[in-house]
Amino acid sequence: MTSQNLLVELFVEELPPKALKKLGDAFAGVLAEQLRALGLATAESVVTAYASPRRLAAHITQVWRKADDKAVQQKLMPVSVGLNAAGEAMPALLKKLQALGADVSDPVAAVAALKRAPDGKAEALFYDSLVTGATLDTGLQKALEEAMAKLPIPKVMSYQLETDCELPGWSSVNFVRPAHGLVALHGSIVVPVRVLGLKAGNFTHGHRFEAAVDPVVLSDADSYAVTMEIDGAVIASFAQRKAEIARQLADVAAELGGGVQPIEDDALLDEVTALVERPNVLVCEFEQEFLGVPQECLILTMKANQKYFPLLDAGGKLTNRFLVVSNISPEDASAVIGGNERVVRPRLADAKFFFDQDRKKTLASRVAGLDKVVYHNKLGSQGERAERVRAIARAIGHQLGGDALAAQADQAAQLAKSDLVTDMVGEFPELQGTMGRYYALNDGLSLDVADAIEDHYKPRFAGDELPRNLTGVVVALADKLETLVGMFGIGNLPTGDKDPFALRRHALGVIRMLVEKDLPLDLKALVAGAAPVFGEKITDATPALTDFIYDRLAGSLREQGYSAQEVDAVVSQKPQRLGDVARRLSAVRVFSALPEAPALAAANKRIGNILKKALEVDAHVSELLLKEPAEIALYAAMKDIVPAANAQFDAGDYAASLQTLAALRAPVDAFFDGVMVNAEELDLRLNRQGLLKSLHDAMNRVADLSRLVA
Repeated sequence: MTSQNLLVELFVEELPPKALKKLGDAFAGVLAEQLRALGLATAESVVTAYASPRRLAAHITQVWRKADDKAVQQKLMPVSVGLNAAGEAMPALLKKLQALGADVSDPVAAVAALKRAPDGKAEALFYDSLVTGATLDTGLQKALEEAMAKLPIPKVMSYQLETDCELPGWSSVNFVRPAHGLVALHGSIVVPVRVLGLKAGNFTHGHRFEAAVDPVVLSDADSYAVTMEIDGAVIASFAQRKAEIARQLADVAAELGGGVQPIEDDALLDEVTALVERPNVLVCEFEQEFLGVPQECLILTMKANQKYFPLLDAGGKLTNRFLVVSNISPEDASAVIGGNERVVRPRLADAKFFFDQDRKKTLASRVAGLDKVVYHNKLGSQGERAERVRAIARAIGHQLGGDALAAQADQAAQLAKSDLVTDMVGEFPELQGTMGRYYALNDGLSLDVADAIEDHYKPRFAGDELPRNLTGVVVALADKLETLVGMFGIGNLPTGDKDPFALRRHALGVIRMLVEKDLPLDLKALVAGAAPVFGEKITDATPALTDFIYDRLAGSLREQGYSAQEVDAVVSQKPQRLGDVARRLSAVRVFSALPEAPALAAANKRIGNILKKALEVDAHVSELLLKEPAEIALYAAMKDIVPAANAQFDAGDYAASLQTLAALRAPVDAFFDGVMVNAEELDLRLNRQGLLKSLHDAMNRVADLSRLVA
């Protein structure tokens, strides 16, 4: 029996655009997965997902009409349970066989047909049977029902079935949108499956306005995409439609000349791809006067509200033209163009009105309004929060740049949240910070302060840029620390995949600024210094928060390609200055390549275990109590090597420090070969433990070398 290719399409009313791609991929993926599980498709079967605003479809190659029969061996029960002493079947065994469909009319023959085999320490009975392979009719029905059940539907609709469906009476079904057609073709043969009250056929419907024929009849599974494009005026493939839109956007922009380019936004491109079935890109424009409004406002309103592609000039500045992806291709597109221009004009006029109104008041005059904006019921208003951020920013500013930086950071922190009570940010929350910068410049504030107001939210996501000046870095650190310290202080911590206050992102932001800007700030002091600004509102959670930040640091370093052992060795020491971490990791990597590294790491682990068992060990050594030649030699080597290694460490040359310590390998090996650490004499034992404590402290300044032991 040869295989044929399979096509399944569900024709529906317009699907939610932001969910369309996921719906299409899930529909095709689950169908194929279920068919493979039933033996009706193979691992080599190629799955192609189709998704347009009005259809979900899947094309699957190498699908069988019937799966092969399978020989199955099933364990029944231990022999001691299934058979009596005479070897005759017990009632429990006969009941089990009967449930499996075996003939038990002759119990002796039924037992003779079973197999015995060892099962652990006992012997068990096994039953061999032949399971008939699933047919495509039943298998596809099951797979289709499973695919429908597993669709990632954002919101379910309930609707009544059409009265001419073959199900009796009035019924309602639940699905993402009302469904009106089902196609299931195995080669050219219709597979008689049903779903959502629909019976499968070989026809569907094309473009709502431009299909050449209706209905669109499909001759076979493989002609789907071509037939839909020619007869239905539909590009059924999401990926192909997306590529076609991108091509048209680039071509139309090139025809306009002047180096203009459509704005790059993959999420917008996906959403527009989910809104049209036959894309047609058109050029529209708006009045030049609107370009006086900050381009971020205009771009956001065109993208978010209208799904338009703004055009930027060669310098990245917004032009007064934009591209529309239409779902129709009339000979005269002027009506479509004019309609889109009329629609966008009020939106831009609103943005201009908000901008003009907002500039009538200074940011400083809006600070009092933050007292009316609730931040958190346990932490007070945005006004209270702004004061806390100011206090933290002043302290950090003093550390990094004295009074001048502290004053600039204080001013930026005071005004950073003021744009939250402007009309523009009230309409477009995404512009918080951005509008604050524009309004700060309008108020005559310095560029450093204005930039800091915008940048204090950065980095907002993985890979985002950091604040562009030191004032911005200070305020961004203060803002993120205020959030982290406050939320940890009231016990509002992330759990599992839930992190409503983005504390993981804030922690990574703190880490990136400390590391990439190489700031001379101690993490523990930074966190502890932020806690007092909350007064009695929180409990001090500095230890838990610092552990949380180190956990995020470790995860980030592993993602950057450092090994788990390298990261663990460095981060377990909780280096207070995070700007040192990369140099420490590099030093550990160099040290690990030395021939002395494995032995020293193992010795370090052994020393750590010895010291753990001791009660309290003082890193003090009396030369008078050094008796054995090996301990005298180790102490002498340490007196020569450790000061040099410490000097290199203090100078920040971590690699050299570890390489210098590598010279201790021979005396350390000799010490463990020739010296009994836990001597019976108390003074000798304490002295030797002190010697090991001094060695342990010296070896682990850069990293915990014991963590390098496999």
